[in-house]
Amino acid sequence: MPIFALVSTLVCLAAAFSLVSRRVLRLPVTVGVMIQSICMSLVLAVVGRAVPGLGARVATEIGRIDFSAVVLHGMLAFLLFAGALKLDLHALAKQKAVVTSLSVFGTIASTLIVAGLLKVILTLTGFEATWVACLLFGALISPTDPIAVLELLRRVHTPANLEAQLTGESLFNDGVGAVLFLTLLASVDGGARPTLGGFTWLLLVKAGGGVGLGLALGFLVYRLLRSLDSYRVEVLLTLALAMGGYALADALRLSAPLVVGGRARRLAMSPETRDHVDDFWDLIDAFMNVILFLLLGLEMLAMPWNVHYVYAGLLAIPVVLGARWLSVGASLGLVRMFHKPARGTMAVLTWGGLRGGLAVALALSIPQGRPHDRLLAITYIVVVFSIVVQGLTMSPLLRRLGLAREASG
Repeated sequence: MPIFALVSTLVCLAAAFSLVSRRVLRLPVTVGVMIQSICMSLVLAVVGRAVPGLGARVATEIGRIDFSAVVLHGMLAFLLFAGALKLDLHALAKQKAVVTSLSVFGTIASTLIVAGLLKVILTLTGFEATWVACLLFGALISPTDPIAVLELLRRVHTPANLEAQLTGESLFNDGVGAVLFLTLLASVDGGARPTLGGFTWLLLVKAGGGVGLGLALGFLVYRLLRSLDSYRVEVLLTLALAMGGYALADALRLSAPLVVGGRARRLAMSPETRDHVDDFWDLIDAFMNVILFLLLGLEMLAMPWNVHYVYAGLLAIPVVLGARWLSVGASLGLVRMFHKPARGTMAVLTWGGLRGGLAVALALSIPQGRPHDRLLAITYIVVVFSIVVQGLTMSPLLRRLGLAREASG
């Protein structure tokens, strides 16, 4: 199938599934699209057994989509920029101690806890599990996914402090998680032993470099925006910043540059321009999210399924949630003298720390072999549970705690 036909098919499926989600299923569009794409994948898998030619053809077409590259070197640039564009810096500054503790200490603690618990559980249940494989899984699954978290927060109204904590953590902890993952992956590829010094240096270079690059490029575009008043040109400048900044960071092997646009929107844009920029990025954000969740569901066809992998994935769900609860509690404990947690904070941060497509993309980057297949299947099961079960029950949880009501959008 030509690439244009393949992309067109995906867009048509996304539109049809979105319509069904809104009109029939009454579910959030992204979650509804992913559920339908998973169901379609299951149907195609069953039909493929009866019609081998059809199954092979579909698997081949899905296999042409490099999910890891599409997410890490494409969609992430748009989705991170759209999420950070309206970030409330004032609310985030008030929660900086909590966000820092969750992003750095919490991610590292969760990685170690997940690895330890998974190693014990898999060994007791008769599954083969090496420490390196368990640590790799802990590193890719511990960071909360900014795409999934931001998409969730658009659907619910949460207190400003909890929203800032969830948003800030999801935007900043990916750098820590990526460095942990890459350090461990290097030990698998080249046999190099991970060291604290090597990890610290990578964290400073990759995460710190990404932040510095984002600040520099953001300031440059901010000055350009202040020098003109043409919403068409200004929209293009924001698009160039998102795409060009991400491409430059990618070339320099830095973490994704986080460009916060709250100040630029307020001081450098006219009300008309601000409306056009917001509408443009809202549309880009919605479109990219729907396509991402569609691809995530279809990726099921390319998974190396095995009944033992399914058991391991189901066992990993309580492991990941338990590690999240422990790491959140420890992170909040570190800053308790500076910040007293509000009622319901532990429950909201634990259940609202969603995992998403980024974890699957990282799992796909593990070298081929048994650890790759097993970790990929386990990651996929945990991610589907996180998005569907945690995502759909977040609103009832917030209402039960008396903290929120479901958003109308």
